[in-house]
Amino acid sequence: MESAFASPTEKVLSTLGVNPKTGLTDDQVIASRTKHGKNVIPEEPPTPIWELILEQFKDQLVIILLGSAAVSFVLALFDNEEGWSAFVDPAVILTILILNAVVGVSQESSAEKAIAALQEYSANSANVIRNGQVSRVKAEELVPGDVVSVHIGDRIPADCRIIAIESNSFNVDQAILTGESESVGKDCDHVVKDEKAVLQDQTNMLFSGTTVVTGRAKAVVVLTGSQTAIGDIHESITAQISEPTPLKQKLNDFGDSLAKVITVICILVWLINIPHFSDPSHGSFTKGAIYYLKIAVSLGVAAIPEGLAVVITTCLALGTRKMAAKNAVVRSLPSVETLGSCSVICSDKTGTLTTNQMSVSKLVYIGESGSDLVEHDVEGTTFAPKGSISLRGQTVTDLTRSSATVRQMTEVAAVCNDSKLAYDAAKGTFSNVGEPTEGALRVLVEKLGPCAPSNSNPEDCLHYASSQYESQLPRLSTYEFSRDRKSMSVLVQNGQEKKLLVKGAPESVLERCTHTLVGANGKRQPLNSKLTDLIAKEVVDYGNRGLRVIALASVDNIGENPALKSAKSTAQYAQIEQNMTFLGLVGMLDPPRPEVAASIRHCKNAGIRVIVITGDNRNTAESICRQIGVFDEYEDLKGKSFTGREFENLSDSEAKEAARNASLFSRVEPSHKSKLVDLLQQQGEVVAMTGDGVNDAPALKKADIGVAMGSGTDVSKLAADMVLADDNFATIEVAIEEGRSIYNNTQQFIRYLISSNIGEVVSIFLTAALGMPEALIPVQLLWVNLVTDGLPATALSFNPPDHDIMKRQPRKRDEPLIGGWLFFRYLVIGTYVGVATVAGYAWWFMYNPEGPQISFYHLSRFHRCSADFPEIGCQMFSNSSAKSASTVSLSILVVIEMFNAMNALSSSESLLSLPLWANMKLVYAITLSMALHFALLYTPFLQNLFSILPLNWLEWKAVLYISAPVILIDEVLKAIERSYFSQKKAIKSTKAKKEN
Repeated sequence: MESAFASPTEKVLSTLGVNPKTGLTDDQVIASRTKHGKNVIPEEPPTPIWELILEQFKDQLVIILLGSAAVSFVLALFDNEEGWSAFVDPAVILTILILNAVVGVSQESSAEKAIAALQEYSANSANVIRNGQVSRVKAEELVPGDVVSVHIGDRIPADCRIIAIESNSFNVDQAILTGESESVGKDCDHVVKDEKAVLQDQTNMLFSGTTVVTGRAKAVVVLTGSQTAIGDIHESITAQISEPTPLKQKLNDFGDSLAKVITVICILVWLINIPHFSDPSHGSFTKGAIYYLKIAVSLGVAAIPEGLAVVITTCLALGTRKMAAKNAVVRSLPSVETLGSCSVICSDKTGTLTTNQMSVSKLVYIGESGSDLVEHDVEGTTFAPKGSISLRGQTVTDLTRSSATVRQMTEVAAVCNDSKLAYDAAKGTFSNVGEPTEGALRVLVEKLGPCAPSNSNPEDCLHYASSQYESQLPRLSTYEFSRDRKSMSVLVQNGQEKKLLVKGAPESVLERCTHTLVGANGKRQPLNSKLTDLIAKEVVDYGNRGLRVIALASVDNIGENPALKSAKSTAQYAQIEQNMTFLGLVGMLDPPRPEVAASIRHCKNAGIRVIVITGDNRNTAESICRQIGVFDEYEDLKGKSFTGREFENLSDSEAKEAARNASLFSRVEPSHKSKLVDLLQQQGEVVAMTGDGVNDAPALKKADIGVAMGSGTDVSKLAADMVLADDNFATIEVAIEEGRSIYNNTQQFIRYLISSNIGEVVSIFLTAALGMPEALIPVQLLWVNLVTDGLPATALSFNPPDHDIMKRQPRKRDEPLIGGWLFFRYLVIGTYVGVATVAGYAWWFMYNPEGPQISFYHLSRFHRCSADFPEIGCQMFSNSSAKSASTVSLSILVVIEMFNAMNALSSSESLLSLPLWANMKLVYAITLSMALHFALLYTPFLQNLFSILPLNWLEWKAVLYISAPVILIDEVLKAIERSYFSQKKAIKSTKAKKEN
């Protein structure tokens, strides 16, 4: 039954056809189950492992590598000359592809675990009335119309309409659905007139998965399974389609473009060499075609940065380690970089921007003159029972001894209180067991004193003062809080008399007070309208400042009231709480974390917009936002602050405008969060969303990066990309800085790797175009791409961040990974790498004193050697001479790449200003890469595997001479970037400049 909250109890029962005393009959249960199904959230089948594996092979570059491996394997089968070594290339390529697939599958993150975790919040069984009998059945067997009984500690088994409350009060903790920090008092008689009311306002409803905190009630099931509020969350999670992260999208786009270019070049190289298919050295046209097909395969292998996926994964993994040390635990590796692109942070208020530790900050009573208020400030914002009390900036001590009024206020706070403080010796922190409001009052009592000796253990300070008040005023009866009278009271023994101590909402308590205490001496006088107005004005002022206000009152010598013994209902409790004496007010708040204001300022400087989303009321939220700098102190909030209901009622154009300009959304529901994320993403924003409850899971999945709280539910953690171990907003700012640094370093090692690949392509293309023998073979190229280049590329992940990294605008979602200038730099460096490797090969044949010293004419027509100039010794193009020349080319490629790694320390800073030792891990990586290259050259087994020979000193000198100019070329390019491009990256914000 939809909108049961908007109908009277009788109508709900009539619609469902059930008698609350006898419940449903067996036939009615069968009919209802046939119509509505079981009370379970349907489980989605897990994604088969084979689908996850196939998904890894849909990348264009992977398809080209797969094709290259297949062609190499087929050619190896028909190659009778090379034997087993012909299978080295396809075997290495396939190994790379398998490793990449394993990495990809291991990183797959889906909603399946989050959905499974929802079952944690499902009740196992329920007490049900059927056929006039009470029985306990499995929760999944419940159907709409079932009458259930619930009491303290029970988890609600389905969405239910309350039909009777069987205790003085009935409260439910529904934080997992609404994010409300306090339990909600329920009322069976209240009918919500608004059919679009948010969950927080549906006070006559119980929601599946929430927990009863106090009392007992009877309710009728109205919605089951996927129709429940928690079922809606399940459907929202399963409906989310995981969008690729900005970096992954850019890499995909880059890969697609590169794949097209590679395909064209490979085909082109094969086609332009058709005239050479019949050269004598091949033996036949077919063998010539196969030879140049091998070269085309080599070109495909050379052009693809095989090590890129592994290096990026390693870089992101290193980033996660850095972030974990700063309390940001990353569950999805790509989210590390996504944070660097973040342009909007949608943050929950409670516990993230605030401490989630309610604390009293103001203590107020009527002054001696009877016409003004005395306001004391209370120090401390945690549950630690220590802190000073001050009056007009001066610390006061022994206030409970010097002020009779404060003494009586302290008695109420201590005795009319069911909370307890706890101390964690391992962490050295204090916490509250019970309602946060009562915990704050308990801490106030310990601060007012009498205080424990200064040398006391923390455990002895928890209830030092409270225990004294409790022993002096032993509790006789408790009249629990109820929603209608908005107060709680306790009856205590005060010497020979009985006394009633009361706390509650100011407006409710004041209207039942006839007297007040005035001044520190506790003089009792009638409470007139002037004083009532004065107090009411103070309450409104505190509310506007984000404080929650509690009024304290008492009734002396109440023992003669006959209602004390007979009172059993909240209406009778209200009759007892009459003719009270007003004592004073306490103002409390969940204070902002001290570091949050600075973090929000830093985010603004970095061009990142902060939007606060909360389930709390508007006044409190706006006050907190002003305190932490989301809004200026006197800023007009028209169009900048909306409640969830206001946001829902906006037209499409108005909603887009609100998403563009607003910075606060209060009293929100899960659907409002998801809608906001949608609108922001449509506007091109990269959105980070924080959350801690089950209700946050859909928005966490939908956002570009979901950030769960360490103290949150398992559902929210599993739906998120990152978990904040300390629940602190400032940690998000640190993570964003790390994400930006990672993106910069990613650009640097991509530049490093791609320029190497461009060089390899140019090398193969040049040798093919010039008719020269191939200088590099596929297995050599794979070695360079994966091992030799991979180590320095990984070390570039440790490049120090730029000093102005948090003073730049966030990257746009559509900003290319490789812009025009960057691509030009790739081409310049890559072209030199390619020309240098071919030049080294040609040098060995033409100018090496220990080589054959043939002419370029001979070298470029080597295929016709046996027919046109056999006298030079054509075997040199296939024996050890060819291996020596190829080794020179390979060594030039490796050494140039080591120099290029040095260049990649910074995109614009010269090696003269940013020395190599700024990143010692890069020094170690270059050393290790060169050591591996030496092992390749001087280990017999590896010489045979890679078709190379050792180099002598003369050859090494040639390698160094040909390689070194790459440093000078890149220094020129850096100078151009410093002059024309770097200055465009800074934020053009006058405000940011002023603040920094």
